[in-house]
Amino acid sequence: AALPAPDFAGRTTGRAPATPTEELLCGLFAEVLGLEQVGADDSFFTLGGDSLLAMRLIARVQAVLNAEINIRDVFTSPTVEAIARLVADGGAGGPRLALAARERPRVVPLSYAQQRMWFLNRLEEAGAGAGYNVPLALRLTGELDVPALEAALRDVADRQESLRTVFPEAAGVARQEVLQGERGHLVLRVDEVAEDDVPAVAGDEMARGFDLTRELPWRARCLVLSPSESVLIVVAHHIAVDGWSMGVLLRDLSSAYEARCRGAAPGWEPLPVQYADYALWQRELLGDLDDPDSLISAQLDHWRSALAGLPEELALPTDRPRPSESSFQGGAVRVETGAEVHALLSEVARRRGVTMFMVVQAALAVLLSKVGAGTDIPLGTAVAGRGDAALDDLAGFFVNTLVLRTDVSGDPSFVELLGRVRETDLAAYAHQDVPFERLVEDLNPARSLARHPLFQVMLTLQNLPQGDTGLRLAGLRAQPLDEGQEQTQVAKFDLSVSLTEHRDEQGAPAGLQGGIQYATDLFDPDTAEALAV
Repeated sequence: AALPAPDFAGRTTGRAPATPTEELLCGLFAEVLGLEQVGADDSFFTLGGDSLLAMRLIARVQAVLNAEINIRDVFTSPTVEAIARLVADGGAGGPRLALAARERPRVVPLSYAQQRMWFLNRLEEAGAGAGYNVPLALRLTGELDVPALEAALRDVADRQESLRTVFPEAAGVARQEVLQGERGHLVLRVDEVAEDDVPAVAGDEMARGFDLTRELPWRARCLVLSPSESVLIVVAHHIAVDGWSMGVLLRDLSSAYEARCRGAAPGWEPLPVQYADYALWQRELLGDLDDPDSLISAQLDHWRSALAGLPEELALPTDRPRPSESSFQGGAVRVETGAEVHALLSEVARRRGVTMFMVVQAALAVLLSKVGAGTDIPLGTAVAGRGDAALDDLAGFFVNTLVLRTDVSGDPSFVELLGRVRETDLAAYAHQDVPFERLVEDLNPARSLARHPLFQVMLTLQNLPQGDTGLRLAGLRAQPLDEGQEQTQVAKFDLSVSLTEHRDEQGAPAGLQGGIQYATDLFDPDTAEALAV
């Protein structure tokens, strides 16, 4: 969303919408894709859409037209005209339960994703572990107004309930408790630090855990190096934020700081819902597992079939036997492709009706199979979990994990494999409401402290520009801080492949960059480098 809008003007058909529904859909296509106009015969994916943008389109269709379509509909009927026909026919079973502010019961339950984070936090001694910390460190150049920053951080907490929620327990059951007033505000710690000490101080701050039963799930520290140089460190726990949330918080902090520097309060519109509303809605939406007609029952039926006979453990080319318990220590190596290869991959995706993620998934499955992992390759991936437009500006833990099973048996051509991947992924996207934690509980795979359940390799593809922090503090230049990152390298999986898709100012492919994070319990750097080449 932060990329400059590509110029796809030459790729539109220009046919004007013929019905009010087509007119609305043309506007929604243009809004989601960042274009000035879209024709009624234009294909969403030809104009630059991908699976993430497709989910945003689905949310906008639901909000504006009160119609339910699914991810498969967008892939199989990607034009405005075709989706308009689906809407006219009633969509995919009618609109879902609306997400709106709800009356709070005396005890507000955790969302399913929060439950797992809370449980893992309790396993750690006094929440000492940093495995689920989400850190951000920025070097600020210019004269920082510390009182304005403190006020802006309070403003952000007042706006986002997830940042002032603690999770006490009674009889082993946790609840959400939203703190009000000063109790819900963090204290900005400000210290004068020598330049040489920044890496160690930043690393220590990022590696310190949270006790979620009593502590706010985020903290901030400012390291003052000189009157014109400082470092802002913000660390949040995953129970309160996800990757999308960090962008939301940086935007909120930017606008609040700018207002406070002027002596004013930020002029935000109230958020339509808060995270506690989402947690209550999620349970109502999914329904009761004992009800065969509930959404969670139907979606779990899909996953039981899709993951039947899944390998207990992927046979990766490790350098050492798997220990009895993972240390979560990790290392990382770089992966990079140039603009020319990126352009060729984009053309393959366009011609075969798949996304760039699907192309990368197929390639990774082939690689793992070639190095001895077999022909049944389960990969994990994260989905934003923000199918409703009301969640766009809300901080919280919405991300869900899907298991994408890639069948590379029978020596298929790459084109044939892409077809298999497309079908698998579309079915997974259509059943993505089941929380991963609930899926693991239902499938009940053999548990181990030494490996992640259901999959051991994670794949992530982003289309965000590298180095853009999203923070725009008035009068300051903000750049990511590199120091201290190696000290907080945590490996939750055996391998984690993360790539970022870059585009130039005209929207043309400019290369894929990222890396492979590996568990040092299992792999040497040379082995990871060989996979990356």
